[in-house]
Amino acid sequence: MKLVFATNNENKVKEIRSLLGDVFEIITLQDAGIDIDIPEPHDTLEANAREKSATIYKMTGQNSFGEDTGLEVAALHGAPGVLSARYAGEQKSPEDNITKLLQELQDKTDRSAQFRTVISLIIDGQEHQFEGISRGQILTERKGGKGFGYDPLFVPEGATRSFAEMDLAEKNQYSHRARAFAKLIAFLQNNK
Repeated sequence: MKLVFATNNENKVKEIRSLLGDVFEIITLQDAGIDIDIPEPHDTLEANAREKSATIYKMTGQNSFGEDTGLEVAALHGAPGVLSARYAGEQKSPEDNITKLLQELQDKTDRSAQFRTVISLIIDGQEHQFEGISRGQILTERKGGKGFGYDPLFVPEGATRSFAEMDLAEKNQYSHRARAFAKLIAFLQNNK
């Protein structure tokens, strides 16, 4: 089965391909010859994921999926949440976002947080959503050089190292995205 992945983020594509293996063929926007940046105008991960999958489904007529992920920090009342990629501004700088998050948490003792991913899959015009959550803690400084986004600050429950200190296989054992995709894969396998 072919699925168009509504993203321009190569890191996410790499992560998803490692999860899906050869079971499904993932077509990126670049592979499909689509050069757009799909807006994320909504105030929920669910609505932004739907915006992405619906936009690409309308453009291509092919089965597609989009996802939106947010880091939700308890001491910041769920921020940065839906604004995770743009937390420090529209330039979407991971370094600036990390710096801002560390500043915001400077005097906070509760460093609990969760990554939450919502996938919107559209098959034959029908939408299905899948959620994955990874709970953990925010570190006081960056650790590790792998991964992307907030990975250098996040240690998932059950682990002693940040996502950025893990290789992809290890990260997928804890990852919010891996958990959401496990649900999507099970759905697709049950509905072939």
